[in-house]
Amino acid sequence: MKPGRITHAIALLLSSISSLFAHPAPSKTEPAKTKFNKKSDKLSEGLSLDPISFSPRNFLAPPEPGQRYPWKKSIVTTVFWIGEQPSGNNPVPNRASSWDKNWTKNYGGFDDPNPAHRSNYVPVKFTPRQNPFYCALPYSDKATTGHRPEAPRVVPWFKEAYQGPAVSTCKGRWVAIRKGNRTVYAQWEDAGPFRTDHWQYVFGNERPKPNLNKGAGLDVSPAVRDYLGMNPTDVTDWRFVEFSEVPRGPWSTLGENNTFVISDRKKGAALAEAAKPSGGPIVR
Repeated sequence: MKPGRITHAIALLLSSISSLFAHPAPSKTEPAKTKFNKKSDKLSEGLSLDPISFSPRNFLAPPEPGQRYPWKKSIVTTVFWIGEQPSGNNPVPNRASSWDKNWTKNYGGFDDPNPAHRSNYVPVKFTPRQNPFYCALPYSDKATTGHRPEAPRVVPWFKEAYQGPAVSTCKGRWVAIRKGNRTVYAQWEDAGPFRTDHWQYVFGNERPKPNLNKGAGLDVSPAVRDYLGMNPTDVTDWRFVEFSEVPRGPWSTLGENNTFVISDRKKGAALAEAAKPSGGPIVR
């Protein structure tokens, strides 16, 4: 064999051996696609996705001993109020809630958020007839008639709280909200911000969806704002709590819908009934 042919054969042999150890180029992965409904598409159109961002792995903290529900951490939180008028970032008025068509009337009036018009966590013009410590999360279990089809499956307390097709199992549920070293307790009284169908976040592990309010996933009342010392847009942690976990505080004193008030009235009625004369003969 001629030297040139020998050299060519050796080159081919080395090329074949090298190919056995070459690493294939990584395949290009398609980015995950996020589904949005028409409402959220419109709200997010032109939205600058530069919200306060957090690592999803730090979203849920495991429940502590004796706790049923974990903390959802670092949630962008905004302030809303009963009687709020529509504005640029709030296209829906808050005269009614997802579960109460006469929310403002039943509350007793406009829950003025101006600190100069408030005292002891309530507006100075009237005493609210419902708990001034309220909040909204982006899910409603109610449909036009009955409940959403997924509600019995995703709402953890659905079975124990069910009172018929006309009654929400979410309305009035207690929520702990934490900022720094302060924790406040509020009742869930509306669905929002922006969405009413995001059960994967409210009851699951997803983050809130992008929206006009920097991806806010929790709305809180002026009373909650004042207790926590919040900014109009802030960051908090929250979790569901059983009523037995809620301590007494300014959130336990007012409201026909307040579990504390309802419980205290029942106890008072029971004591009054027990104190009545038995009707037996009077012994002198």
